[in-house]
Amino acid sequence: MCREMKDSGIAWLGQVPKKWTITRMKSCILRRDSGAWGNEPQNNENDIICLRIADFDYKKYRFKEASIDKLTVRNYSNEVIEKLILSNGDILIEKSGGGEKTPVGRTVIFDKSYKALYANFCDRIRCRDIVLPDYMQYVLVAFYQNKYVWNYIKQTTGIQNLDLTTMFSVEKVALPSLEEQNRIVTFLSKKCANIDTVTEQTEDSIRNYKKMKQALIVRSVTNGLQNKRTIKDSGVEWIGEIPEEWHVYRIANLYQERSESGLEDLPILTVSINTGVSDREIADEEKDRVFVRSEDRTKYKRVYPGDLVYNMMRAWQGAFGAVRVEGMVSPAYVVAKPKDGIEIDSRYMEALLRTSEATEEMHRYSRGIVDFRLRLYWPEFKNIRICLPPIEEQREIADYIDKKNEEIDRLIKKKEQFISELENYRKSLIYEYVTGKKEVPES
Repeated sequence: MCREMKDSGIAWLGQVPKKWTITRMKSCILRRDSGAWGNEPQNNENDIICLRIADFDYKKYRFKEASIDKLTVRNYSNEVIEKLILSNGDILIEKSGGGEKTPVGRTVIFDKSYKALYANFCDRIRCRDIVLPDYMQYVLVAFYQNKYVWNYIKQTTGIQNLDLTTMFSVEKVALPSLEEQNRIVTFLSKKCANIDTVTEQTEDSIRNYKKMKQALIVRSVTNGLQNKRTIKDSGVEWIGEIPEEWHVYRIANLYQERSESGLEDLPILTVSINTGVSDREIADEEKDRVFVRSEDRTKYKRVYPGDLVYNMMRAWQGAFGAVRVEGMVSPAYVVAKPKDGIEIDSRYMEALLRTSEATEEMHRYSRGIVDFRLRLYWPEFKNIRICLPPIEEQREIADYIDKKNEEIDRLIKKKEQFISELENYRKSLIYEYVTGKKEVPES
């Protein structure tokens, strides 16, 4: 039997059960406090845990179970610190951050047994007795997931700030009785836990496919595809043993640096540590990192099919790729072309140089004080030694890897799509129950 509904008059709520009470978010909140500034861990006996963004598990709306470093909290009196100590049921909402991918507006609920403060980018929300904290958490999750929170985010000098005062004063929620809130919380917690289990199993499967893919590549580029062949010591530590008919070369014997200016009508290609060189110009919204493009496209470097390209700053992470279409790349990339008379399939070289053993070698040859400042320049790169089979076997290996990668990537994509569908289901589930579109049976 369907229950009677009414128009809430609130855009994000829509129709709600007639018996539910419409109230401002502010009326659900007993108190709201800003967080503390914490210094780096000092391992002092009296240091207090200060929760930060890295400690949040936003998929489960809880804190991660991993151990958390203690921070030295300075310039706060004991009285102030005591006021900032979290209690079970406290909700933290992230109110500031940088970039479109920062989870400004997301919330987590504290349900731990240890003593902890919270960082200054968060506000702590403590609920009144008219609403269960877990229910309010689900309400705020639905409000965030459906992007209504974006109406209250302001961008200033690269930082996003959430106007919580206005949001809590303007926005309203629909509250059922405490008994029904509890039924909804119990139901959603069980359903979300089931979704988490299936999601984690699927993510494990994806990781296994990726490991299989990497193992296949390593085996192919260092041993070839033939069984029972004579092997020899390559004389290069990171390569180890190779088939007898293969040879070891310095990269300088095979490639030379190319530096040609780009053309206006050529696509700008990128190099990814996950997929190598793109075969088209990637739209901004598709990228996993922020790139600043120059208006003058002739400042880019021209590349041709068969070239080898790498990102100097991320070479030690595997940012290598074989060029498959004519285009141009960032002037910060290094472009290498096969030397005249040298028969080499750069697809094989890409696969070889993106193995974990090769990236460790790139790291060794890179220059810089710390990892994020490392650069692999051409004079160092060209001195790295690699193994190379005859050209026919290079092509055979490259074709095999391309085929197997395509098969495995297709399976991974299906599983990633399944995870996306699970996330959408969770989003829909939470919204429908906290707005009363669906009812949890009393039994």
